[in-house]
Amino acid sequence: MRMPMIRRTFLAGAAMAVVSGAALAASPAAGRRPNIIFILADDLGYGDVGVHGQTRIRTPNIDRLAQQGRLFTQGYAGAPVCSPSRGALLTGLHTGHARIRDNFALAAGHVGYKGQQQIRRASLTPDDRTVAQHLKAAGYTTGIMGKWHLDGYDRDAVPTRFGFDEFKGWLVTEPTTEGYWPIKRMHGTRMVDIPQNADGARQIYDTDLITDESIDFIQRHRADPFFLYVAYNAPHSPYVVPDFGLYADQPWPDDEKSYAAMVDRLDANIGRLLGQLQASGIDGDTIVIFSSDNGPRSEPAAYQTRMADAFDSNGGLTGYKRDMYEGGLRVPFLVRWPGHIAPGSRSDVPVYFPDLLPTALAAAGAAMPQTDGIDLLPHLRDANIIPADRFMYWEFYSPEFRQAARLGKWKAIRLQRGGDTLLFDLSADPWESRNLAAEHPDVVRMMNEGMAREHRASPEYPDPAEDAA
Repeated sequence: MRMPMIRRTFLAGAAMAVVSGAALAASPAAGRRPNIIFILADDLGYGDVGVHGQTRIRTPNIDRLAQQGRLFTQGYAGAPVCSPSRGALLTGLHTGHARIRDNFALAAGHVGYKGQQQIRRASLTPDDRTVAQHLKAAGYTTGIMGKWHLDGYDRDAVPTRFGFDEFKGWLVTEPTTEGYWPIKRMHGTRMVDIPQNADGARQIYDTDLITDESIDFIQRHRADPFFLYVAYNAPHSPYVVPDFGLYADQPWPDDEKSYAAMVDRLDANIGRLLGQLQASGIDGDTIVIFSSDNGPRSEPAAYQTRMADAFDSNGGLTGYKRDMYEGGLRVPFLVRWPGHIAPGSRSDVPVYFPDLLPTALAAAGAAMPQTDGIDLLPHLRDANIIPADRFMYWEFYSPEFRQAARLGKWKAIRLQRGGDTLLFDLSADPWESRNLAAEHPDVVRMMNEGMAREHRASPEYPDPAEDAA
């Protein structure tokens, strides 16, 4: 079941290459700096979308982004779980340099509770600087709608302190603002009630609400250059949805119907956003990027693994969320900018979340800080301009310290501190089925040196060996 999904992706890419330039809805206004919208799904797998071979769940609007823009077949999240991935996205730093490197922290940070479980989490601090802060300084209006998840248990680490003019969504520190039928909502630093969901009523669904708030932001700021971060909670578990929609009559278990309906509803809401851009006359002035924060969820319940396998959510790749294998890190990555990016184009260039910050700042004409990403604009505008191979790095701490790196065709994984390094040739083996470490010791040495170089000591994730040195 693994190899056919990847092969279907290549066939889909070939089909998109013939899409006509008529797919462009509008041409950009002369001299205007582009709006930038980043749409992020939660736990959506590489194989959950039609452009990567999904056949059981319809995603026509996500697929339309690829038909009208660029499909990156080798796009990577910032981490295999939520918080560090989002941190890498917004700060432009990979998890060897970023403050947040796991959903939990080993030291420092703040302590709080998830249900009855006491947890320590890291959060952004005033020393961290986000893409929103850079764009705001460059004259952009900035907004985030939905899931933040960078506050840890620090009530002061809210989006409006990190460059966002507007925030409507939920915080880890305010659990009543979370869920698919939230009873409260953060508006900036103020918490407001959602009476329609009080006392167990289920009238306002979070995916719809995030879209409503995003559309309102677009309508109010269509004359401004703006940056909008649309951070959906879907299709993260629990798998709940107002109705099964298109999948009600399928002979599937109810949880599979729920998951499919959640992805379908997410896709429909993305269609609403794209429709608003066209209705506002700013379609051609807006860069839209779509991705997911990590691979599909497979734990802690066995039914979640069954669900991911039922839909081939990892696209035939090895691993799931929390894994350093491709299935945990490789995600859908689509970019549309009418008049600038050839419609129906595809790229096999490896890209990842730290690239958002330099790319967005280049598009805005803003000053460029030091980051771990690269500016993708030259490649987006001209597919023949291929970025040089660069060292891409990830680290993660659950259940123990793990590292992964990519350089060109080579992918290295180390599953424990001081453990052996696995080596894969992704150009021939994207399924990471054959460890080539013994055959290429020189490459292993090079990758190990790179991983050592990219790891920086962290007060939130201390290493006893580093502390003793």
